[in-house]
Amino acid sequence: MKRQFVLICFLAVMLFSPVFAQERTSEKQATTPVGTSMIWGTVDGVQVEGMVQGPSTEVTPLQIACVFEYTEGDIFNSPPALPAAVNGLVHLDHDLKGIITDLRKNGYFTGHAFETLLITPPAGSVSAKQVLLIGLGDRNKFSADLMTSVGAVAMREALKLGVKSYAFASDLKDAGVDSPTALVAANVVKGSFEAYRTQTYLKSKKMANYKPLTKITLLAGPAFYTIAGDGIKEAIASFKN
Repeated sequence: MKRQFVLICFLAVMLFSPVFAQERTSEKQATTPVGTSMIWGTVDGVQVEGMVQGPSTEVTPLQIACVFEYTEGDIFNSPPALPAAVNGLVHLDHDLKGIITDLRKNGYFTGHAFETLLITPPAGSVSAKQVLLIGLGDRNKFSADLMTSVGAVAMREALKLGVKSYAFASDLKDAGVDSPTALVAANVVKGSFEAYRTQTYLKSKKMANYKPLTKITLLAGPAFYTIAGDGIKEAIASFKN
């Protein structure tokens, strides 16, 4: 019941938020219902799924969330951050008892580019069994190109943990950073499978050992699902040429 209420609030604010109004103008995407998912394709036997879902409610062995270097109240100050009702990073922080803000504010996790931190959530807090934070660095220097390397880091960490699948949330819009949705999604996929193929090559040389993945899920908000899917499909196609 609580989850249904949150999802209703999520959609309501999404429709009327000025931030999303601007995005609809530039990317011209209608909202997609929460819970919608699609397998956009496969690369090397791994399914690439798109899902309209927040990182705190996605059921997955490993939830990856991206955060910038900390500035006071950054994910809560709206605008530029998304309103709390539609902000997946705020929900994730809340459901983890504020640990993400605590870690960042007190310097335990700085959010420098490619920095990682693994969290084991308390029972009943979030739907993922593990949460991995990946740093994005200085928000004022962000470039979509960064997400290729972030995707590679996500893949390598997932393989180290031995999970069969994982979910990825870039959280750029949540943090108030404007970004080209399709390009970001495409770069995450490209970086992920470039790293996967490197590990496959090493494994063929008997210099690596990992459990093959079955699926990667890229999370998107209702207003960005379709445009993210366009980027994902483009990236998948690039591995088949």
